[in-house]
Amino acid sequence: MYRLDATADEIAVALGAQAGRDVWQGGGVVPGGFAPVVVQGRDTRRLVPRLWGVPPPPRGLNVVTHVRNLESPFWIGTLRHSEYRCLIPMTAFRGGRDWFGVEDQPVFACAGIWRDSEVVSFAMITVAGDGLYPAEKVATLPLILAPQEFGVWLRADWKLARDLVRIGASGLRRIT
Repeated sequence: MYRLDATADEIAVALGAQAGRDVWQGGGVVPGGFAPVVVQGRDTRRLVPRLWGVPPPPRGLNVVTHVRNLESPFWIGTLRHSEYRCLIPMTAFRGGRDWFGVEDQPVFACAGIWRDSEVVSFAMITVAGDGLYPAEKVATLPLILAPQEFGVWLRADWKLARDLVRIGASGLRRIT
């Protein structure tokens, strides 16, 4: 679960995108719910609504909300094509029982992918916890991107974008 307590216009300003007709007004995001993501168009970034949770692989039963294995045949084709990568805006995410945000970024973004197969959907990239918090509380974290990394994630060749995938996140703060 994560929170996105910002309007579409506020998200657009924070992530250098156009809000377009997205009507997001803020609130909690749960698997199976709609939320805005930022995709790269030919010339501009724009917010588009997507469902959180990609339809499962052929033998799977549940939607897939997180991408942990970047080498999986289920994901690698999507990851190699930059047009299917997106930014997932958020204002806080849940790690164990605690909520976390990013210092100096009221709206931040994590790396994600989107698909248009059966449903317009997205999943977030996650990485191992950074050791700042007990492993049993925060085993995985969203791959949080710094603003200067947005363009690399959205446009670069997979070899360059893959270099952004690192353990942990800097600037995390616990939100009470």
